[in-house]
Amino acid sequence: MRKKILFLIIIVFSGILVAYSQEPKTILTPKPGPEPRINGAKIFGVRPGSPFLFTIPATGKRPMKYEALNLPAGLKCDPETGQIKGTLNKPGEYLTTFRVSNEVGSSKREFRIVCGDKLALTPHMGWNSWYVWENHVTDKIMRDAADAMVNSGMMDHGYMYVNIDDCWSAKPGATDSTLLVESHDKNGMINSNKKFPDMKALTDYIHLKGLKAGIYTSPGPFTCAGHVAIYGNEEKDIARFVEWGYDFLKYDWCSYSNIGRRDTLPDLQKPYIFISKILKKQKRDIVLNLCQYGMGKVWKWGKEVGGQSWRTADDLGGSFDGIGTALFRDGFDVYSRDSLHLYAGPGGWNDPDYLLLGYLSNWKGKTVPTPLTPDEQYTQVSLWSMVAAPLIFSGDITRLDDFTLSLLTNDEVIEVDQDPLGKPGYRVSKNGNMEVWVRQMEDGSHAVGLFNRGEKEIDVTAYWSDLGISGKQKARDLWRQKEIGGFKDKFTTRVSGHGVVMIRMWPLSEK
Repeated sequence: MRKKILFLIIIVFSGILVAYSQEPKTILTPKPGPEPRINGAKIFGVRPGSPFLFTIPATGKRPMKYEALNLPAGLKCDPETGQIKGTLNKPGEYLTTFRVSNEVGSSKREFRIVCGDKLALTPHMGWNSWYVWENHVTDKIMRDAADAMVNSGMMDHGYMYVNIDDCWSAKPGATDSTLLVESHDKNGMINSNKKFPDMKALTDYIHLKGLKAGIYTSPGPFTCAGHVAIYGNEEKDIARFVEWGYDFLKYDWCSYSNIGRRDTLPDLQKPYIFISKILKKQKRDIVLNLCQYGMGKVWKWGKEVGGQSWRTADDLGGSFDGIGTALFRDGFDVYSRDSLHLYAGPGGWNDPDYLLLGYLSNWKGKTVPTPLTPDEQYTQVSLWSMVAAPLIFSGDITRLDDFTLSLLTNDEVIEVDQDPLGKPGYRVSKNGNMEVWVRQMEDGSHAVGLFNRGEKEIDVTAYWSDLGISGKQKARDLWRQKEIGGFKDKFTTRVSGHGVVMIRMWPLSEK
């Protein structure tokens, strides 16, 4: 992947010399230039009659003028912000063209709006509060996250959801007085705790920036952290989420184990079928994320019960020190063993959990750097993009260093994740620690991930016979955004320990 230089740190402890090696944070992603570039998804789904909000993601020197040509009736584009708002009442597919210009030049790209019954035509992109703020989340933290998504430029690369996780509702018996509120109001609708004094004002703040807001609860009586959930009051509480203006719901199994069994398919499916029916009746689009840790092989039925994404394994960061182990086990092995690529596509995605980069909670009261090495961080983002997973970052978005930001904002890697064809990639070969994964793209090209699960740097080869292609191919290194030449029959590259090389290949004329 790249030449690895080891820095040695020598510590004297009780007369013993101990040497530690630290892998450097090598930034491969080139910084965006001043010329306009349109990024992110090329297709977007909305239901008839629901509020429409989509912000054109584009990099380039500001100020910038945004246009959406041939917008259907009911939608308007703000030329200064790129926010497209309104309502579509007539089902159909509408082809528009985005055009963005500044003093350096202009750029345009086609964009499809599909008005129908299907949401999440590409995997979700955004941020979630859990792995950095866990039970300390507040209104201010969420507003700061929305500000950071804009100010860091993440929004310009397609990130749009700002999602609260657990701990926003009342918690019976809590020692923290801010959590001791009436769980429901006089009309029987769920309340937020004192850390969230005005949920509607919070979502208005997020929406004003052209972003979308997400919330969390459980089908059981309590959330995983012991806060009040919506069991027995689903109709009113979903109406409350709509009243507040939420666009995304993470629905976490948690205490539902006290109501339904984990080992019977009807019990596993029941709460999700029930909640999706309620969501479909609302005059607001709320994307539904099923969080039940892969039980019952949820990838086989998650879309059928109304989910737009579904967790495929346990929490990736359930053990801080075990994140690296979980990355390879729950990312590579679960996906390959059960052929998860067969069960996902536009409208429903496999979710192997969040991007655990940057600063995270260590579950001991401190926020510390991720235990993933730089190469492992490249591996996570690459694999998630190859398998069309949601790109939801859950580190401290207000403390993004250049390295972490470069991992999150490589537009050529994101383009693989957001490909409109929506065919997830899969493993085509495994030889010891060497793995090759391929993903078919809408334009006929193929994204290829060459992974090294071992500790030492090795050569990894992708053979055309494994990839299902033939003839000469033009290859491009996606992390470096650089053409690397033409190849025939195979492609071999050096890959760092726990690292990856990610390329995209197009057929090349042999004349």
